[in-house]
Amino acid sequence: FVFTSVLIDGRFPDYERVVPQGGDHVVRADRKRLREVLLRASILSSEQYRGVRLRLSQGQIDVMANNAEQEEAQESLEVEFVGQDGFEIGFNVSYLLDVLATIETEMVELRFGDSNRSALLLGVGDDTGRYVVMPMRL
Repeated sequence: FVFTSVLIDGRFPDYERVVPQGGDHVVRADRKRLREVLLRASILSSEQYRGVRLRLSQGQIDVMANNAEQEEAQESLEVEFVGQDGFEIGFNVSYLLDVLATIETEMVELRFGDSNRSALLLGVGDDTGRYVVMPMRL
């Protein structure tokens, strides 16, 4: 039995620069209910881009999607929200659904800086995983 290894010369990327710190807009929501709302809205999202828009306001999040056939979906969900009313951000719904399927806690927290910067998603009370999702322009 022979074991061979090679030391790779180079620097490991500074992953902590990619992970957003803090966030001006923080949402806490029931993970399962948020996932269900996103699944329903995703039915009418564009097949090519899979984009959904999130509009945040005190006490609720509005999830909106549309497609090339001018069909639209909009659904609201009660959440805990700290931040500026009317904040909007777009995402590929598939990425959000993947993260929500991975998180196992009952509540999930979403932290946003602004609509052009990455968002941080994590399970409330679970320090084992942090998930970064990049927004998209819609």
